[in-house]
Amino acid sequence: MFDKVLIANRGEIALRILRACKEMGISTVAVHSQVDRDLKHVRLADEAVCIGPNPSPQSYLNIPAIISAMEITDSVAVHPGYGFLAENADFAEQVQKSGFTFIGPDADVIRLMGDKVSAIAAMKKAGVPTVPGSDGPLPANAERCLEIGRKVGYPVIIKAAAGGGGRGMRVVHTEAALLNAISLTKSEAKAAFGDDTVYMEKFLQNPRHVEIQVMSDGQGNAIHLGDRDCSLQRRHQKVLEEAPAPGIPDKVRRDVQESCVQACIDIGYRGAGTFEFLYEDERFYFIEMNTRIQVEHPVSEMVTGVDLIKEQIRVCAGEKLSLKQEDIVIRGHSFECRINAEDPKTFFPSPGKVNNFHAPGGLGVRVDSHLYSGYSVPPNYDSMIAKVITHAESREAALARMRVALSELIVDGIKTNIPLQVDLVNDAAFAQGGVNIHYLEKKLGL
Repeated sequence: MFDKVLIANRGEIALRILRACKEMGISTVAVHSQVDRDLKHVRLADEAVCIGPNPSPQSYLNIPAIISAMEITDSVAVHPGYGFLAENADFAEQVQKSGFTFIGPDADVIRLMGDKVSAIAAMKKAGVPTVPGSDGPLPANAERCLEIGRKVGYPVIIKAAAGGGGRGMRVVHTEAALLNAISLTKSEAKAAFGDDTVYMEKFLQNPRHVEIQVMSDGQGNAIHLGDRDCSLQRRHQKVLEEAPAPGIPDKVRRDVQESCVQACIDIGYRGAGTFEFLYEDERFYFIEMNTRIQVEHPVSEMVTGVDLIKEQIRVCAGEKLSLKQEDIVIRGHSFECRINAEDPKTFFPSPGKVNNFHAPGGLGVRVDSHLYSGYSVPPNYDSMIAKVITHAESREAALARMRVALSELIVDGIKTNIPLQVDLVNDAAFAQGGVNIHYLEKKLGL
């Protein structure tokens, strides 16, 4: 097992990783930007290193600075969390070449799954259901593109192979608009990702977003830890998640989970990962794999009782999976509400000093947050400041528990999206379960 881990992240996920390391007897190093010197995990870590100014490219995305911090602190491994460098294959490769361990999959696996075209090909080979589409990059030949569009059937969506986070995609409803849409998406992809490769998929009209949590040791052993429904989204950003996904037939659920496990074995995956799908008319369609821990991992932990961060650290230290599939039993239901420092109506960021912070509590309530009274939320990074998670024996009970938890949550001094989350957990359609990915934006009038 590692004796010292550097945490290359900030906020609640950095604190989450630090706690797991401390429980495992692993020393911790926190790296931080100048503005983040007062973060809770920085104060609690065994060592702290300032790696640069506030802008992310000069600090949390500064690969040489992070590797230098590992060298001067004698760290043996780095945990990237999510976001920043978590899915950066060059970072993983440079960490490994420098003699350290990257807590995640190998760089070549990150590259394989980071390119949507190669990822879809790998998933098809493993038997994972995929969306009908171009089965590879769109050719330069205009007539061939039009033929593919006719075969797939409109509407279609043009996606950048190197895209992510809701960027680099365009929906096309008619053949007349196809070629222009391809040209625009290629230009945007080149500017945003340095790669103008695009592909085509069938655009599903009213799907849900359902994902499968996996863990694999890269030694031929892999398991799934159930699924999550993340359909409540705004501009492709998740707002509220739950586990398990409601209303999916057992056989359909089991088949897709087993295909994800097989895919992990086939590609030699190591660590925690998530297969993301669109789900419509009792069919799953693979869209991408996240080769890291996810923001919403706590709901899977609550229903399985498994500490995903600890297991991730163990397998990346070279240990075999400590769990078998039969050890994973889904118990009850869990919800997670993302709390952001933003105006609940305009969604503009709301940085500033938190005068008073009070977290809810009680049976089945968990709060993952780096906030404390007197902490100042900086304007430089993502606006998420907390995650409120509840768990109970049924979906209805877990939702009721979330309503109570949100009523107890206090964040004074800045605006937050707590009013939006209160509205959502009291929404009649959401209470019934199974709303699609367009529901929230329609509700908000976007």
